[in-house]
Amino acid sequence: MKLWGGRFAKETDALTDHFNSSISFDSRLYKQDIIGSIAHVMMLGKRSIIKEEEALQIKEGLLSLLEAIEQGNVTFNEKAEDIHMNIETLLISRIGEVAKKMHTGRSRNDQVALDMRLYVMEEILSIRDLLHNLMGVLIKVAKDHTETIMPGYTHLQRAQPITFSHHLMAYFEMFKRDYKKLSFTLDMTSSLPLGSGALATTTYPLDREEVANTLGFLEVCANSIDGVSDRDFCLDLLYNLSVMMMHLSRFSEEIILWSSHEFHFIELDDAYSTGSSIMPQKKNPDIAELVRGKCGRVYGDLMGLLATMKSLPLAYNKDMQEDKERTFDAIDTIKMCLPIFTAMLDTMTIRKDAMYKAASGGFTNATDAADYLVKKGMAFRDAHEVIGKLVLYCVTHGKDLESLSLEEYTAIHPIFETDIYEAISLATCVNERKVKGGPSKEAVMAHLESAEAFLGV
Repeated sequence: MKLWGGRFAKETDALTDHFNSSISFDSRLYKQDIIGSIAHVMMLGKRSIIKEEEALQIKEGLLSLLEAIEQGNVTFNEKAEDIHMNIETLLISRIGEVAKKMHTGRSRNDQVALDMRLYVMEEILSIRDLLHNLMGVLIKVAKDHTETIMPGYTHLQRAQPITFSHHLMAYFEMFKRDYKKLSFTLDMTSSLPLGSGALATTTYPLDREEVANTLGFLEVCANSIDGVSDRDFCLDLLYNLSVMMMHLSRFSEEIILWSSHEFHFIELDDAYSTGSSIMPQKKNPDIAELVRGKCGRVYGDLMGLLATMKSLPLAYNKDMQEDKERTFDAIDTIKMCLPIFTAMLDTMTIRKDAMYKAASGGFTNATDAADYLVKKGMAFRDAHEVIGKLVLYCVTHGKDLESLSLEEYTAIHPIFETDIYEAISLATCVNERKVKGGPSKEAVMAHLESAEAFLGV
């Protein structure tokens, strides 16, 4: 008979047991369930809702059960439905009838909400650590390339010269936002639902603040209905992870392009590349491609849970059982992607010569040529037209701005002087952009300093 079976005249069908059961995936919440139960029963003992010696007996039994689970000596039972009922059933078999008092003053509704919040809080800390490592590697690589000139792109067309360091630090800012969002979600998750009961609290004189303090929560859920029906914290996390995966996917896309023969800006280490079963020359960026592909998987987790929650009336509904697999999958995916992506980035070889050669083509210094004319007193719109004509002349004659003679420049406009060549050199184009947030070595070094301060390194 089920622990809730008193109202029922017969056992549930085997298909119902299987369909209703969540133990196949929520078994990973065993630690959170046990820790939460210990905090709850100790509070019950202090408030004399159960005897203190009973609370201690239950606590010792739970700690023993936790050890047995972690040693692999416990088998969970599908007929017990979920991790909560499994823990309770196992505890009864170990310490007897006193274990049944563990559930006094709570419901599986507030119990599962507690377990999920504890789990999400723990995983956020873990993901933040992985993200911190990635950001540290970005800084490390960027420091080595403050003078490595490459083309910056818009519309995937060469636009203006920048440094590889400047480009990498754009991703640092993306991941910095991800880190901050995770910290915000951690605070939003840190609200204790236990004590909400099924939806309307309880007549027992619970001390919710004590349990919150014991478990490390910042506050207590202010409304019991919201306490059991809220899964915004899961959605917040899934949104954060979706955006983070989008950032990783964009970075992966560039790594895939850069490692191609057409770009050849980088070469991935053999340890993070694969070959072809038929073409012996191939070195494929499969790690970056898989990270890019798994982005859609995390999007699916977010959209799946949003769709589950969108029509649910208050308070708890069994549909909410769907939160776990979505959340678990997204967490598992990001925790698989971050370490290998970090290692791939840390070991790749940068082809400085190829980057510089690419920056030298495509008229990436055309804007600087226009700015040269502006500094001579010409209106920018007129300067834009003059340089446009020069670019057209170059395209027609197979030249670039650096290779034009002064006579060819003055044929377009007499304002040009010999200092045009210094003005359009790639080093000048980059390092004169000293505006905060710009690509000059001076600006990037300042950015790197603030980035290190953010990471605490």
